[in-house]
Amino acid sequence: MKAFFNELFDYNYYCNKRIIEQCIAMQRVPENTQKLFSHILNAHHGWNARILGSKPEFNSWDIHNCKDWGDIHYENQRNSFEIVTNTDSFEKRIDYENSEGRLFTNTIKDILFHIINHSTNHRGQIAVDFRNNGLEPLVLDYVFYKR
Repeated sequence: MKAFFNELFDYNYYCNKRIIEQCIAMQRVPENTQKLFSHILNAHHGWNARILGSKPEFNSWDIHNCKDWGDIHYENQRNSFEIVTNTDSFEKRIDYENSEGRLFTNTIKDILFHIINHSTNHRGQIAVDFRNNGLEPLVLDYVFYKR
């Protein structure tokens, strides 16, 4: 299970790093892309914090300057690898409160997979936003990453 999650987080890191590099090189990053990518970073940070039992520094929809994305992304990745490395049981249940104050419980396995899936979903929305702004989106499919 650890190798599986390490591979998925490697892929996630690669995709996000490419988007960060592309956006930093742009004259103007589309507003919705800034919102969506900041959300990817904030959600990843928030889920890591839930697993680690700490208080998140960011709200789900805080907007970050794209120059800061790399540092936040690196820290998210480092924390996720720490979680994967130090987890004795991926079936351990984590109790948490959502943004509306409702209580939920999920396994570490489910939360880690959610981080990856959530990021993939919003990267797809970023690709659409790029096309809507006359920009060519990156090809970030998993199979292309594995080639």
